[in-house]
Amino acid sequence: MSTIAVIDNGICNLRSVTKALEAVGAAPRVVHTPAEVADSGATGLVLPGVGALRDCVAALREAKLDATVRDWIAADRPFLGVCLGMQALFEHSEEGNVTGLGIFRGRVVRFRRPSEFKIPHMGWNTVRFVQPGSPLAAGLAPEGEAFYFVHSYYCAPAERSLVLAECDYGGAFTAAIGRGRCFATQFHPEKSQAKGLQIYRNFAAVAAKG
Repeated sequence: MSTIAVIDNGICNLRSVTKALEAVGAAPRVVHTPAEVADSGATGLVLPGVGALRDCVAALREAKLDATVRDWIAADRPFLGVCLGMQALFEHSEEGNVTGLGIFRGRVVRFRRPSEFKIPHMGWNTVRFVQPGSPLAAGLAPEGEAFYFVHSYYCAPAERSLVLAECDYGGAFTAAIGRGRCFATQFHPEKSQAKGLQIYRNFAAVAAKG
């Protein structure tokens, strides 16, 4: 069983995420401060989020958890960002002209699609994994699995090599990123039934290896 710290930034679906981790045999520990992360004994860290990115980033900075996330990822320790937890990792967002954590080069941009594509992009859509052999995609079909999305903005990484998965909504966009043992998804695995649980199972397996 892997102990996984889950950051409570005040704007995340915390219960759904912790329940999903418990369902795959992990031991989630909700954390609010850098000290709680350090004392948790966790080998994995999850940053979930829903709502506005400005609030997510501001909450991280106020709690001094922005440095914790940077240091954790820099040390190549197992990390999973979910929705806003993915967007926060980039340099800048068009949503509220927000400066992100800048861990990865790139921007968060609003969907600009023909009128027949409703914004926010909400509901089930097919995700295609494009990084061969990624541990986060173990047991999932690379040619496509359905996951649940709720978002009006998406990440545009500066480096193609960062893209772990793509989705199409009037044009391709980045649905997940992966580098080393850092992963993040724009979709919500905790709302995506069995395939979503597989994402958490795979992450827990990475975290279990320390």
